[in-house]
Amino acid sequence: MITHCVFINYRDDTTPQAKLAILDGLLALRPRIDGLINIMVGNNTSPEGLDKGFSEGFIVTFRDGAARDRYLADDEHAKVGAAIVAAAQGGTDGIFVYDLEH
Repeated sequence: MITHCVFINYRDDTTPQAKLAILDGLLALRPRIDGLINIMVGNNTSPEGLDKGFSEGFIVTFRDGAARDRYLADDEHAKVGAAIVAAAQGGTDGIFVYDLEH
């Protein structure tokens, strides 16, 4: 399995509607990608204060690396990714991605 973790430091002017559109776009990927098991989204709730401005994020679980690779190559994923980059503080500097294989 692959757990694909994405954390976003949104620009201050990113509207709730823009965030909702990103969320809707992410959730629409679930039936498109064979092997995409689950998508969890949410706000950071850690009391540790180590988020470095990454206030929201999502975690996608894939059956295997091939499923993750289909997700990365998907045209609709590219559109959602572009929206995330546009909404993130500093573009790609405002996004942290980490994949765990287990």
